[in-house]
Amino acid sequence: MSGELFLPGSLPCETAEQSFEIFGGALGPWLDYMPDGEIGTRRYWIDGVAFRVFNGHPEIETVKYPEPENGVEQWWPRGRHDEFGFRVKPGVKQVRFGDPGWRLGFARDAVASYALFRYMKKAGVIPQRVRFQVAIPLTYSAVRYFFPDEDVPKVVPGFTQALRAEVDKIVEMIPNDDLAIQWDLAIENRLVDVALAERGPEAAQKEAAMVCAPAAEICPHIPKAVHLGHHMCFGTLSGWPSRQPPSLQGSVTLSNAAVDASGRSVEFLHIPTLGRADDAFFEPLKTLKHDGARVYMGAVHHLHGAGGLKAQVATMKKYLPDFGLGAPCGFGRAPDRPGRLITDDGSKAADPTAIIIEDHKKAVGVLKEVLGR
Repeated sequence: MSGELFLPGSLPCETAEQSFEIFGGALGPWLDYMPDGEIGTRRYWIDGVAFRVFNGHPEIETVKYPEPENGVEQWWPRGRHDEFGFRVKPGVKQVRFGDPGWRLGFARDAVASYALFRYMKKAGVIPQRVRFQVAIPLTYSAVRYFFPDEDVPKVVPGFTQALRAEVDKIVEMIPNDDLAIQWDLAIENRLVDVALAERGPEAAQKEAAMVCAPAAEICPHIPKAVHLGHHMCFGTLSGWPSRQPPSLQGSVTLSNAAVDASGRSVEFLHIPTLGRADDAFFEPLKTLKHDGARVYMGAVHHLHGAGGLKAQVATMKKYLPDFGLGAPCGFGRAPDRPGRLITDDGSKAADPTAIIIEDHKKAVGVLKEVLGR
């Protein structure tokens, strides 16, 4: 049996080999996809893009850096307030990115990690049916919060072109029937939730269509043999959850827009949850477009109320005929900034890896009990 569990991306590991051996080995029987843990500069997600792509670009000026630590430079931020800031240099109409296919670093890392992934499958650590999962932030996640409003349109087209080249290189270098590509949509999720709260459902739909437009330029060119997925997220930069919307309406609105923009089949969708188990929070799932896609609910966390995960899964069952479970976001930063992702009180865990694995195994049991598998 597989498809019960999903890992959204980052893991508390230093190397891809550790991610595959520790988490692929322990959770592989229930996975359809396995990420490399988003190691290196990808651990801090879009802040890694800021550091390795925008910082130092000849058409971009860096106007703000993360604060040094004891006088020593530090590229990763302590929170939203501490992130890089950029502006497009005067006279530049469109920022362009050279070295197509390699400039952003996602293809380079994917090719390197896939060699280890293939070895781990041959060694029997990872089940043969599991695909290698590559998680990439879509354009507005990578660009929107680093640049002033007037500069965003100058960066979005070129970055989208660079993303397409990056994906083209990945599908060229990695066997398509062993590959899954996941678009990370955390900033897009926030923008849609804000539009929903401030201007209503119609405005949220328009915002979702705009921020998912880059997917329409990339996804139709991804071969059908490659699995495609979209990951909605509430964010973990300052500890999970970064925010708590009143329902899943914004996430569902965004997910539907992502499916519409894909221009091809979508094999999986990931929707985050919070601690609530009431119908008002989950009712928007009734309108989720998921024909042919496996839905994973991000419910493996420590924000649950008295009814625990079981109560939440029982409510989800009212709106989804079948689904798997995962965390609401990746775990790469969780050891340092756990929030309620891995501990009940938000404190640091002595052994976060053991907690993550145990939480996921328990989730499989709850899922089977509630769904009657």
